[in-house]
Amino acid sequence: MEEGSVSVGWRANKWFRAAIPALLLHCSIGTVYCWSLFSQEIADHIGFSKGATEWAFSFAIFFLGMSAAFLGNVVEKDIHKSSLIATVCFATGMALTGVFIWYGGLHKGNPVSLIGIYLSYGFIMGVGLGTGYLSPVKTLMLWFSDTKGLATGLAVAGFGAAKAFASPVMQWMLEHLGKDRGIYMMFYILAAVYFVMMFVGHLLLKKPDSWHEPQGGEKKPGTFEVIGSKSIVNYLGIWLMFYLNIHCGLALISQEKMIVKCIGLAGVVGIISTISAIFNAGGRLGFSAWADKLKDRNTIYKLIFLLSIISTGLVLFSKGIEQGQGNALLITFVLALIFIVNAGYGGGFSNVPTLLADHYGMSNISAIHGITLSAWAIAGLTGNQMASFIVKKFGTEVTKVINGKEQVFNPTGYQYVLYATGALYIVSLLISLFMVQKTTKKA
Repeated sequence: MEEGSVSVGWRANKWFRAAIPALLLHCSIGTVYCWSLFSQEIADHIGFSKGATEWAFSFAIFFLGMSAAFLGNVVEKDIHKSSLIATVCFATGMALTGVFIWYGGLHKGNPVSLIGIYLSYGFIMGVGLGTGYLSPVKTLMLWFSDTKGLATGLAVAGFGAAKAFASPVMQWMLEHLGKDRGIYMMFYILAAVYFVMMFVGHLLLKKPDSWHEPQGGEKKPGTFEVIGSKSIVNYLGIWLMFYLNIHCGLALISQEKMIVKCIGLAGVVGIISTISAIFNAGGRLGFSAWADKLKDRNTIYKLIFLLSIISTGLVLFSKGIEQGQGNALLITFVLALIFIVNAGYGGGFSNVPTLLADHYGMSNISAIHGITLSAWAIAGLTGNQMASFIVKKFGTEVTKVINGKEQVFNPTGYQYVLYATGALYIVSLLISLFMVQKTTKKA
């Protein structure tokens, strides 16, 4: 009876001390991906172009990765300090974003509002994103030692699914808080809600009592010493795989809505966006849980890249984007590509901490994971920009009437984006085959 009580207590702890706080943190910070839903409204309100406001999102992703890289050691030493930093920075950044949107409405075209949004949503929130993303990951792997992939996949799926959950709520607030004030009032309300959610997560988060962190004079190998315990080519291979998967994913995802409209599905673009978000979240959970059953987690990356290559090839050879309108088979190819890339994009995120743990152990995993997230920072700047450059420089623009309004598309340009991502997916597969060493799972 006593043994059963201990078992029940332990099981309760791993959910209340790891899984639930991880979801509270990740479901909050994951709403960074909602920026595209209201960037046009913000641009109109403050008197700048949509392209100018989109940089706020790029900066947020960049500082997410860089803060994770530079603050990984803080997370390693004290998850309570790092989760509190995440809570304060994320909520403060969101509230200040609302302040600068309000200011921009009063002084349209004033660069102070745009720069303020960059600093608030990009830098301050970005620091909250990086520390919030890292803080629960090691704790999850310690509590769920036999199913590390499932545990990290669950939390990272919360990050990916946050957009699907938050989007309708944000849309409702935009419509019901007033045309002129709704766009900044929304940020004030969300800042308060997410502060509460993340603060509760911060209070609950705790490593298991059985885990012993080196203290005082105990010698602990440095982060780069641990990475150097294997060939540097091995770590570089993991970093490049992670970077290229994000780069290619963002390149396609950034053009997703235009591609969907281009093939004649403008009326259901919102539904397809929600489905792709579900695939993104499902890939984070499904691929990482699957990896728990494999001897070498790198097999999952090989599978992700192979599926991405096949689906990209089908659209390229069939000219699915250029000739897809009205053709059910070609539309199916295009939608399959969008959903597969979203799933693989998410799966790449959830598997990287467990893959690193298998190669380098748990001792410095937060710091090593943080350094690896620098790939996300760089990809956040390069993926979207590569796709935009290709669409602007290649192909021929055509005008179509969508819902009574003329819109400009570049079907050939979208296809050219796939030539670039397809080639990079092939490079990624070769990296996973020849640069990353085979490994067995470590405790």
